[in-house]
Amino acid sequence: MEKLQAIQQRATALFEKAETDWATFFREVLGVTGIVHRTYPTPETLAEFEKTPLYQEIQQMLLKLREKNAEVPADVEPTRVITVRLPKSLHEALRAEAHTRQTSMNQLCISKLLQIIDQQFVPAEV
Repeated sequence: MEKLQAIQQRATALFEKAETDWATFFREVLGVTGIVHRTYPTPETLAEFEKTPLYQEIQQMLLKLREKNAEVPADVEPTRVITVRLPKSLHEALRAEAHTRQTSMNQLCISKLLQIIDQQFVPAEV
């Protein structure tokens, strides 16, 4: 319970700071060096944390910060680009979903990347 309280206090404090952007919040709370990964360092313990109401609350905070300011200043967090090869049909589905949700494909893909993926849906590397 103390672990959850420490995470909640850190997340809430960051969220309530007017200058906190979503990338900083993500890095400090959910990033690889953030409080969640330091507190739950193994995949098993992290998976258990991701089932808690606190994790859902943190996801809501992250969403609100992204809605407030989608662009992250380059001096705060450098931007990286990845290239993903995907079938035309999947690309079209993403484009249609972004249009339906009235957002950009970039914002939609970031939203999808921020979600939990159950290991059973990730193919093993061959």
